[in-house]
Amino acid sequence: MTIIVTGAAGFIGSNIVKALNDRGEHRVIAVDNLTRADKFKNLVDCEIDDYLDKTEFVERFRRGDFGKVRAVFHEGACSDTMETDGRYMMDNNFRYSRDVMNACLEQGAQFLYASSAATYGGSSQFVEDREFEKPLNVYGYSKFLFDQIVRQTLPQAKSQIVGFRYFNVYGPRETHKARMASVAFHNFNQFRAEGKVKLFGEYNGYAAGEQTRDFVSVEDVTKVNLFFFDHPEKSGIFNLGTGRAQPFNDIASTVVNTLRAIDGEATTLSLAELVQRGLIEYIPFPDALRGKYQCFTQADQSKLRAAGYDAPFLSVQEGVDRYARWLFGQL
Repeated sequence: MTIIVTGAAGFIGSNIVKALNDRGEHRVIAVDNLTRADKFKNLVDCEIDDYLDKTEFVERFRRGDFGKVRAVFHEGACSDTMETDGRYMMDNNFRYSRDVMNACLEQGAQFLYASSAATYGGSSQFVEDREFEKPLNVYGYSKFLFDQIVRQTLPQAKSQIVGFRYFNVYGPRETHKARMASVAFHNFNQFRAEGKVKLFGEYNGYAAGEQTRDFVSVEDVTKVNLFFFDHPEKSGIFNLGTGRAQPFNDIASTVVNTLRAIDGEATTLSLAELVQRGLIEYIPFPDALRGKYQCFTQADQSKLRAAGYDAPFLSVQEGVDRYARWLFGQL
């Protein structure tokens, strides 16, 4: 049967396409918007059955043009958290997602979609519950609102609906995201260009570089998606993070030590040594971000684990090391 991936040329979408290929699935239809054509590079090593622009997809899907569709991985969205055009954001992330979900319900196809930890916004707790959802920007609101529609739909849905609240995802195939690419990606490029990584200094009670996030490898994100794909009887909205908050210092230290190792340096330096040598530098926290910056995120994994997903997640040290080596191999 056919599998459809929207946002297929994007970061998480292309990783899902590649993972499906690795399992022998080649009847994959890729849906995206290639106005930014350079995203095509993410699909060069993938096998797809067809490509469609997002504007023609939903109507053709509803018409049954693709025969029996097993599942739709809906990763397509505007992921720029700095986007201020609310009309554009809601059209892309809310209205289009609702149309895709409704088409899946009509066709009896599994619907697995990208939500976001941005739904929590200003909250200090990250549990999949309405009381903790406090989006701070229109991106977070667009994801939040669609999750509310999903909650209303789930009780009567006759096919799978699964939403994944992605935390800070990093890994291969994100180059096209530019400023919205991961901290690991930017640390890698900054160190290669300047010979050092710059991090924010002390802010809001957190020491320099000690602001913490739940950084999750796209490898793990893909594995969780495929777990639910293999279990169509499981539905719901789930956090997708490691359940472990780690500081930005860990990202920078791992990137720098990995690149030093690639250059033949045998010694792994501690954070203090990296700072002392000027390989990590702290800069004043920008005024423009004060009051708008999350200093802590950490996925509550209780619901995910209760659903039966029991595989371990990569730590920053494991995942970023692998990612930095992958990036270096692409040069």
